[in-house]
Amino acid sequence: MRHLRLFVAVADELHFSRAADQLGMAQPPLSQAVRRLEKDLGAELFDRSRRQVRLTAAGMVLLDEARELLAREERLRTLTRHAGDGGLGTLRAGVPPDTTVAMLSTLLSACAEHSPGLSVDLQEITTEEQLRLLASGGLDVGLVHQPVDATELRLGPEVCAELGVVLPRTSPLARLPEVALAELSGHDLVLFPRAQAPGWYDRMLGTCRAEGFVPGRLRHASNPEFRLALVHAGHGVAFDQGPVARKEPRVVWRPLAGRPLVQRTTGAWPAGRSAHPAAPHFAELAAGVLGRDRTATPHLDGSPRSSDGPPRPWSVVYDESS
Repeated sequence: MRHLRLFVAVADELHFSRAADQLGMAQPPLSQAVRRLEKDLGAELFDRSRRQVRLTAAGMVLLDEARELLAREERLRTLTRHAGDGGLGTLRAGVPPDTTVAMLSTLLSACAEHSPGLSVDLQEITTEEQLRLLASGGLDVGLVHQPVDATELRLGPEVCAELGVVLPRTSPLARLPEVALAELSGHDLVLFPRAQAPGWYDRMLGTCRAEGFVPGRLRHASNPEFRLALVHAGHGVAFDQGPVARKEPRVVWRPLAGRPLVQRTTGAWPAGRSAHPAAPHFAELAAGVLGRDRTATPHLDGSPRSSDGPPRPWSVVYDESS
C-alpha cells in the first residue's frame, strides 16, 4: 500500500522531483520504490524515454485501481477505529424489569437518535441475572440496582432515586404530607422478589427494621403495576419512586420522612481489556435518561469510566422476548 501511495503521487505530478517534495522524501528512494513496484507487477508504469514523464497503458490502469484500493484502505482504517471506539457492531445491554415505560421509551429514542453505527440489543433482565451474564460473557453492559459485588466490574455514573410509600387511598396515613417508616408498623409489605436484586432487597428490609417498620407479612410481585394493584386491594403497602404510583387514582403516594430509602442504579460492565468499548458510553447515556425520568441527579461513584466526551452513536434492537 505504501508503494501504491508513492506511485499515485508520481502519477498525479508526472514529475519525480515534485512528487518527492510533496511526499517529504528524497527523489532517489522514491524512484527506487517505483522501480520495485514495477518489478513486482511485471510491467513498466511510467514512460521515462522522453523529457516528460508519462503514464504507460499499464500505469493508467493501475492508477484507477490504486485510487480505489487506497480509498478502501482508508475506509477500513476508519471502520476499525470506530469499532475499537465502540461505534460499530452490537452491544448487548440489560435493563432491570422495573424500568418504566417512559424511561425505556426515552432510552430507546436517545439511542436511536445517536445511531449511525452501533446496534444495541436491549434486554429486560434482573440485577442478579445481569451479574451472572456479565461474568460469563453473555452481556456487555447492564443497569444494576446497588449494592452489588463490583470486584470484577467497572461502574459508570450512579443515579439515586428516593422512594416513597404507596398506600390504599382509604388509609388514614394517606392524609399525611409524608409518612415515617415507623408509622407503617403492622402493615404488610409488597415488594419485588429477592432474586431480582438480593443486595437492594436486603438493604431495603434492613433500613425498614432500623427505622421501626417490621412488616407483618411480605408479599412479592415482579411487576410494578401488580404491586400497586395489591396495595389497592388492601394486601399491604409498597415502596415506589412516585411517577407510576401517582398515575394510579386508586392508591396514594407519599414521600417518606427523612428519605431513608434511596434506590441506586449504576451501569456496570466487565473489567479488563475484553470489555465492549461502547459499554461506558451506554452507561453514561442511560444515567442521563434515568436522571431525567426519575427527577434524580446522577452521581459519580469514583469508579473508572470514560471521560472522552459525549456518548457515542447507537441504533437499537429491543428484544421483547427476553
